[in-house]
Amino acid sequence: MKESNNFVLFAIPALIWGSTWYVITFQLGSVDPIMSVSYRFALAGLLFLAYCKIRSKNLSFTWQVHLRIALQGILLHGFNYWLVYQSEQYLTSGLVAVGFSLIIFFNMIFGSIFLKQPIIPKVFIGALFGVLGTMVIFKRELMAFTAADGSFTGLILCVSSVMIASLGNVTSGYNSKLKIPVMQSTAFAMVYGALAMLIVAVALGRPFTIDWSGSYIFSLLYLVIFGSIIAFNMYLTLISKIGAGKAAYTIVVVPVVAVIISTIFEGFIITEYTIIGMLMLIVGNVFALYKKKQPKLAKV
Repeated sequence: MKESNNFVLFAIPALIWGSTWYVITFQLGSVDPIMSVSYRFALAGLLFLAYCKIRSKNLSFTWQVHLRIALQGILLHGFNYWLVYQSEQYLTSGLVAVGFSLIIFFNMIFGSIFLKQPIIPKVFIGALFGVLGTMVIFKRELMAFTAADGSFTGLILCVSSVMIASLGNVTSGYNSKLKIPVMQSTAFAMVYGALAMLIVAVALGRPFTIDWSGSYIFSLLYLVIFGSIIAFNMYLTLISKIGAGKAAYTIVVVPVVAVIISTIFEGFIITEYTIIGMLMLIVGNVFALYKKKQPKLAKV
């Protein structure tokens, strides 16, 4: 029973996160991307805070802690997603996926610089294998890349979003080291990210509009409730049960889900490159995450 419960906690976040790339495409259109990001994380953050309150979680922090959480939110739930939404206006989902696979490298680099974390050769090799696998999957999109049709702008936006997301991850890691509760800090970070985007929108004179069509509203609610609250809460529960190391294997499943969804709804064609690339991606991630069990010392 315990194993089946853990499987549910593992599978549902992977399925949800694998689907969010496709769902984001329904947010693109008449509403400015910065407003869509602000709506998403304002709703998600407030609902998450309400959930924490119901669960009697401590929501009282010093202003210094709030500053650290705000930085995390501005990076991870603000500028990162704003650039992601904008990049998807220029690039195919395949190229965005290739760009985001670089976050593994940026996490290692920034983690080494700011958190003094050593760069482990095994993790580096596994990450490289995973990135190459992703590039093989989306070989067709890469070969069709040209700078003349706005793709170069999209590429710059995508890589910039990856770097900002990685800095957000490092900030989150630093906050965890300071024993700031992950659930509460994430809830506040979402609100701060939304507020930051709102301020930027006002400064840039962006229109405060919303698309009341079913596709926009339902995709927004899906990203808020499923992508930002349910999946994350289940993932945190999984970490508490089996540890962060094993829980991280969800990243092996997410790309598989994304490819299946793209095949069904976007007409993505599975080729031999898709199969080879997926195998490389899975092997690379498993190689990077696998930790050999230490043998137990015999009692004397």
